[in-house]
Amino acid sequence: MQLIVGLGNPGAQYAGNRHNIGWMAIDRIAADHGFSPWRARFQGLVAEGRLGDEKVVALKPQTFMNLSGQSVGEAMRYLKLDPADIVVLHDELDLAPGKCRVKTGGGHAGHNGLRSIHQHVGEAYRRVRLGIGHPGHKDRVAGYVLSDFAKADGAWLDDLIRGVSDGAPALAARDDGRFMTAVAARTQPARNSGTARPAAAPEARPPKPAPVAQTQADRPADLEGKLDALRAMFGGKS
Repeated sequence: MQLIVGLGNPGAQYAGNRHNIGWMAIDRIAADHGFSPWRARFQGLVAEGRLGDEKVVALKPQTFMNLSGQSVGEAMRYLKLDPADIVVLHDELDLAPGKCRVKTGGGHAGHNGLRSIHQHVGEAYRRVRLGIGHPGHKDRVAGYVLSDFAKADGAWLDDLIRGVSDGAPALAARDDGRFMTAVAARTQPARNSGTARPAAAPEARPPKPAPVAQTQADRPADLEGKLDALRAMFGGKS
């Protein structure tokens, strides 16, 4: 069994925030893969289902981002899981919008949701880092993550969320390479194979007629012969 957690803040006013991309992803996984309806449990909302051969509990903590670890820790202990059985989907400032990376263990990089999870379960869980980009200055981070995605973000955001859902069975199987391939299939545009396109053939033109060899009969009479004829005609005068 695995516990897959989507991080975010509860409430309609936060639903479209950049900080809630983890919730968006877990909602898509649950919908696409036929999970049970969401119900209140572990200080959050849970849905159950299967991803490939793996039984999965999906969790959306309702504790607000800064206390996410309370919900995750309670679920882990009740389900008798290890930190290695937990996957956390979360927003990542240090990745460009639409990028995705998988990581196991390590620091929380100042992310308050991860900081809380570190406090309750340790750091040896897996993370799916969903890139939202950086506003450019640390003083703008709080307002940025708690603002809705722009309308212009819609296309790449949808591709990213769909890609995560496509790759969810591989993620549950701990096949991170296959998971990333599924995400890339959605998020990366088709590229030229590298083979140069053959140049268009030149427009066919009718062949030039071969020159016809001139025979002696075809040639004009010798100029001197013409002059002799004229002299005879006019009595030998030139």
